[in-house]
Amino acid sequence: MIRKAIFLHLPSSKVGKRMTTLKKAGAVRPNDNLIVLCSLRTDFKPLGLSTTETEYVKTEFEHGRHSVILNQFSRYVFLQLIDPKKSPEQLLEICRKAGSTLADRCNEYKIKEAVIADIEDKPALALALAEGMALGNYQFVKYKSTKEKDRHSLESIAINSRKLKDRDLDMMNICMDATLRARDLVNEPANKLNAVQLSAAFEKLGKEAGFKVEVLKEAKIRALKMGGLLAVNMGSVDAPTFSVMEYKPANAKNKKPYVLVGKGVTYDTGGLSLKPTPNSMDMMKCDMAGGALVGAALYAIAKAKLPVHVIGLVPATDNRPGGNAFAPGDIITMMSGQTVEMLNSDAEGRMILADALHYAKRYDPELVCEFSTLTGAAAAAIGSAGIVVMGDAPDRFRVRLRTSGNNVHERLAEFPFWEEYDDMLKSELADMKNIGGAVAGAITAGRFLYKYTTYPYLHFDIAGPAFIPARDSYRIKGGTGVGVRLLFDFFRNL
Repeated sequence: MIRKAIFLHLPSSKVGKRMTTLKKAGAVRPNDNLIVLCSLRTDFKPLGLSTTETEYVKTEFEHGRHSVILNQFSRYVFLQLIDPKKSPEQLLEICRKAGSTLADRCNEYKIKEAVIADIEDKPALALALAEGMALGNYQFVKYKSTKEKDRHSLESIAINSRKLKDRDLDMMNICMDATLRARDLVNEPANKLNAVQLSAAFEKLGKEAGFKVEVLKEAKIRALKMGGLLAVNMGSVDAPTFSVMEYKPANAKNKKPYVLVGKGVTYDTGGLSLKPTPNSMDMMKCDMAGGALVGAALYAIAKAKLPVHVIGLVPATDNRPGGNAFAPGDIITMMSGQTVEMLNSDAEGRMILADALHYAKRYDPELVCEFSTLTGAAAAAIGSAGIVVMGDAPDRFRVRLRTSGNNVHERLAEFPFWEEYDDMLKSELADMKNIGGAVAGAITAGRFLYKYTTYPYLHFDIAGPAFIPARDSYRIKGGTGVGVRLLFDFFRNL
């Protein structure tokens, strides 16, 4: 039997507790609930299956079943068939999805611990299966009075593999934990997470993982003349914040920092350009998903001690129609000094991000990646199946990010970024309008932001996959934490 079992403790949904400690154990015990990745040629003898059980499993696989469950009374054995004809990327995603389904079965049978037996010696697939189980097992039951009753039974997973490296499992555990922290932030309701509270959450992440966090408050924001952020905040009773996060290890390989910028609109009513409801405003607590992604990515990078200098910037406010809310037709002077004719207050994300992108110039960055739930046009174009990306960064960054997107199945769909789209943003009264026209809305939003950059830049519109109304395998309903795994893979492989 394979010798090594490494235990992965799933992050707990209890407030204040996240167990990410990894433990090693000896050989698999006879009563351990097993999850087995296998093929049509698998030798089942090491699992201790009877002749009858072995024949039953093989017959089921030959008849097209990909998953078989054996109830041995003292334990369950879950057998998952893998198709070697699929591409490596497809196999990883198949395993993640299978893992999510297996987590459901474990919870259905009230199983607390399960062991993945890698008898095929395919550690990457075993790791993907565990990843899918962990992500699919996520819950946000913080505000349920019956949360102890409703909580899933599955608490830990072990991977039993000869070839799996401890470092790889550590990295997966860190990335998984960070992704679930991003989900937690996105799932928080607006009355529990305003801009000040979001910045406090970043400070907590920085303290835990070991990166610096400076929160610029309203007086400093005014001193910096961040006109876009201040304008959006005018309709709110809560103060804006601008969070500056930095991880700079002594062994950083890059001379210039990578800068991550995330939209932090903690709730978006559309302002005076009020959104219709339902199905438009109802989920707008998720409009800070880009900010959550950036904070969680910094957490993962620092926790893993990756040798890379990374800075995160998150402008934060809510967008409401109260008080002295900015109105269509207003002329806003941005931090850069450029003026914007604001014609739609529901195009507020680009207003606050423009100030953050201008602020990023002080770092002379190697690359700036900005993440935002920016446009319904991006979601309409490709749905929740991927992330819309555009910009002027060199091909070496595009290729690496596209590869990382494929590795973690957070795929990138690159849109054109032609300068002809700038004509749609021209204003007769100011340097620019904050909206384009009836077409190419995702692209004109990207071109608007591009006007505030002087460095290699990529804009990621995550409006489609950041918050989904129904479960999609391990991407559970609500906040998905999209982008964290993409960035972590990117920085790990630099």
